[in-house]
Amino acid sequence: MGADEVHGVARQRFDVADAAPLLLDPQGVVTGWTSAARRLLAYPASEAVGRKLADLLAAEDAERVPDLVERCRRDGGWTGLLTARRRDGRPVKVAARITSAEEAHGSSHWLMLLSELADAPGWDMSRTVLEQMAAGAPVGIAIVDTDLRFVWSNAALEQFGGGPAARRLGLRFADVQPGMDGQAVEDQMRHVLETGEAVVGYEHVGHVRSAPLRETAHMLSFTRLEDDRGHPIGVYYTVVDMTDRHRARQRLALLDRAGESIGRSLDLTRTAQELADVAVPGLADFATVDLLESVLRGAEPAPGPLADSEEPVELRRAGYRSVQDLAEAVIEIGEVVAFRAGTPPFRCLATGRSWRAERLDPLTRDWTTDTPSGRRATFRELGLHSVMTVPIRSRGITLGITTFYRRQDREFFDEEDLRLAEDLVARAAVCVDNARRYTRERDAALVLQRSLLPHRLPEQGAVEAAACYRPADELTGLGGDWYDLIPLSGARVALVVGEAPGHGIDAAAAMGQLRTAVRTLAALDLPPEEVLAHLDDLVARSAREEGAEPGAVGSAGTQCVGSGCLYVVYDPVDGGCSMAAAGHPAPAVVQPDRSVVFVDLPQGPPLGVGGPPFEAVELPLAEGSTLALHTDGLLAHGETWAVDAGRERLRRALERAGPLESHCRSVVDALVPDRPYDDVALLMARTKRLGTGQVAAWELPSDPAVVADARRTATRQLAHWGLEELAFTTELVVSELVTNAIRYADGTIRLRLIRERALVCEVLDGGATAPHLRHPRTTDEGGRGLLLVSQLTQRWGTRFVPEGKVIWAEQALADLPEEAG
Repeated sequence: MGADEVHGVARQRFDVADAAPLLLDPQGVVTGWTSAARRLLAYPASEAVGRKLADLLAAEDAERVPDLVERCRRDGGWTGLLTARRRDGRPVKVAARITSAEEAHGSSHWLMLLSELADAPGWDMSRTVLEQMAAGAPVGIAIVDTDLRFVWSNAALEQFGGGPAARRLGLRFADVQPGMDGQAVEDQMRHVLETGEAVVGYEHVGHVRSAPLRETAHMLSFTRLEDDRGHPIGVYYTVVDMTDRHRARQRLALLDRAGESIGRSLDLTRTAQELADVAVPGLADFATVDLLESVLRGAEPAPGPLADSEEPVELRRAGYRSVQDLAEAVIEIGEVVAFRAGTPPFRCLATGRSWRAERLDPLTRDWTTDTPSGRRATFRELGLHSVMTVPIRSRGITLGITTFYRRQDREFFDEEDLRLAEDLVARAAVCVDNARRYTRERDAALVLQRSLLPHRLPEQGAVEAAACYRPADELTGLGGDWYDLIPLSGARVALVVGEAPGHGIDAAAAMGQLRTAVRTLAALDLPPEEVLAHLDDLVARSAREEGAEPGAVGSAGTQCVGSGCLYVVYDPVDGGCSMAAAGHPAPAVVQPDRSVVFVDLPQGPPLGVGGPPFEAVELPLAEGSTLALHTDGLLAHGETWAVDAGRERLRRALERAGPLESHCRSVVDALVPDRPYDDVALLMARTKRLGTGQVAAWELPSDPAVVADARRTATRQLAHWGLEELAFTTELVVSELVTNAIRYADGTIRLRLIRERALVCEVLDGGATAPHLRHPRTTDEGGRGLLLVSQLTQRWGTRFVPEGKVIWAEQALADLPEEAG
């Protein structure tokens, strides 16, 4: 019993009414004696007064008197247990209390009260009785000396291994339990010895000798043992097994980690890998996740059994994790895994039920039909000795299986492990199924997106072009930004960039409507400002017809309201460029010397909102200049959009040189993060110029006699170009177009031939009316000219210019690839 415990007992047993008082001076000499003290110790006052207190105590307590005097001076008193010596020499156990007694004249004395403990139960318990109590306790108890060597332990401690108490004597903790962190335990013991502070509830995890394969947890408490003078003589500690509670906490922690880690994305393979990562090493040493091929494609697996024949069933490895290299057993992610009929994985797929084997047959070979190494290793060779296979099921449908293995240095899987694995896989199955369904929807959405954006930019000779698109919606990959390149008549080209408000599939659908409308209007060969005016009317009318408020969810027409668009036309014959904008940033121009300027372009209102008319600007472009058309997401910086700062960043990015395709991507990479705040589209076009040998033009008088001369002139030019095989058709086209111009228009007529990827024949006149294709009856004498032109040429049309109108027709050149649509 320690000193503090003795003092506690004394305090509880002390009865002031029955106590025998006496007075002591500061040196511990008796100065006052009472009849009660005489009854207790049998000393008369004449013999007691003047004696030292040590003379009235047994020898072992007499030595403590100087220490008691010092404690009284320091603490103002003392309470404890002593053994006094009666006048006849017989010892008597007493509870003692010493307090300060100040007298009126200022002298200091000590009042000592003595109370006999002869009737106090428990104080006379022998060591044998106390040892029986400790030895029979169900809690493991041990005592170590100041060198931390065992001097005593009870039988309950033997349940943790290490042999009987007699075998422990003289050993250290690490000698008895080598599978535990002995240094950590001994550090706690040293702390208790040095400070006297008890350590209660210290948790320790390791492998005890009684269960070397099983991780166990214990709660230890340490108390310092002291002699009667308060000097440490050792440490008394208790051990309680709390493995069940520890494992329950581990399971909850594993499930919490699974909830945080699994399903952070909607990628099937990543979700499967997250399941394997959570399971190892918390539950298993090796885990594999295999999914059906149809699941990885996003398809809905067929209900019912998945393995109902004798043929191997094939899955695809979607994730795996191992605590160490198992090259012979590892099938890489994406590879096919074929399980033989009758094997546990095969049966799990067939029944939809889990399977567990505490002890695998070490000579059994792997259950797959083949491995990358060309042979199947045995479980002994792989060091695996316990396994669980759990089907991945969601909504009653089996999506695949997860297999967990443990190596030979860990305990076998038990029923609790299987329940934990099923809970873990059930949580992951929901995420896998969500990812599967998302994959299906995303693939469908991407098909829509691919159908709305150009698969590739069409072949033409006006510009060298490249484009880059990055949506803000990372999940669907869909956005409202778009771009297009549209070949026009006369070897010209239209460059278009636009954006519909919002993100996702609604914005993509609106973008598709706008792109289709722009391509239709471009076919009319209208100037940029007129294209935007017609597009603005179309968007406003569509919104009115749908009868919904602008921006209403699910309304494709109203989704277009507020869209922006930039429409640019470039002519490679003279290098002229005209453009107009509707609520859209002006393009940048990288000049041949790499300097960058931004076009001063009047900003028209966004589409469908009404406002002033659209204005166009015209400017010449030197050959080799690069137009950079972009949406405003390229100028954004985080969630902010500052024009000047964004343009400066764009300027620095555009000034770098490089091939156009890679340069376009590098500009977007430099200015836009992987997950942009807004959709981004960039279309870059490096201008070309047609050589003087590719264009021939003639001024013709408005005289019917000139038609024959025009035919001959055109034939000579074709011969010069080596295109004699097109002479017959070209003569007919020239004859018909020049004749129409003379018949229906006034003024000078201009004939122009352009040899590019097609042979273009153009006739300019001052008329303001467009010709109409007619279908004459057999009895009609005229009206067949344009019908013949439409039949014999690739395409034809009319466009209006300030001087009048141009009627044109194109013929494909056999020695060059046809224009891509």
